[in-house]
Amino acid sequence: MKQLLDILKADFELEELGAGEFSKIKVNGMNFTINRYHAKGLGNVSTMEMKAFFGLMKMDTFVINATECDMPLFSYDRVHAMGNDTLMLEIFDTMLEGADLSGMKTVQANYAYLPEHDMGSHWYDDIKLKVSLAKKGKKKDTPVYDKLKAEYFAEYVKAAKAAPVCEGDAKKEKASVYVEGLLSNGGPAASVFIKNYGAEKTAAFFREVLFGTAK
Repeated sequence: MKQLLDILKADFELEELGAGEFSKIKVNGMNFTINRYHAKGLGNVSTMEMKAFFGLMKMDTFVINATECDMPLFSYDRVHAMGNDTLMLEIFDTMLEGADLSGMKTVQANYAYLPEHDMGSHWYDDIKLKVSLAKKGKKKDTPVYDKLKAEYFAEYVKAAKAAPVCEGDAKKEKASVYVEGLLSNGGPAASVFIKNYGAEKTAAFFREVLFGTAK
């Protein structure tokens, strides 16, 4: 997580906002530590670290909802469990016109040799861009996965620096299609939180902290 924040801080000014009542959440034996930032000129940034089973399972989540420039929503998930390392970099089309994502496509192609992780079919597949990727390997693959995520994210940040400035409300509306879809149709994280905290509190967490779509 620190690696991604450091890459971002090199080009965008970060203000730590905190996650308030959502800073620490415990769900079904899983302990979540959550934080939120504002990246000036980019938008909402959130981080979520989860540990379970005495540290035998760990998950990192890093989300950027670009509301101040015309970039897609960036979602990074990394899961370490049972000797496996799963890397997911999902990019969702929340753009008004479009941005140059060619650098990310190049990184994707450079690591095409790594085994794919089958994400299955989901309601949001139509808005997930083809530049997204998912890999699954073993603990020995962690160093190359770290290199992949760093290179990929650096290209996202590079593209964001060159992307057109956008009107915030219009971008939030685009992102809300995905966020509200998660709340109504479900998703891996959404379903867990809704089951334990109810629809209203989960909606507040998603809109105010995780994605920053609240008006």
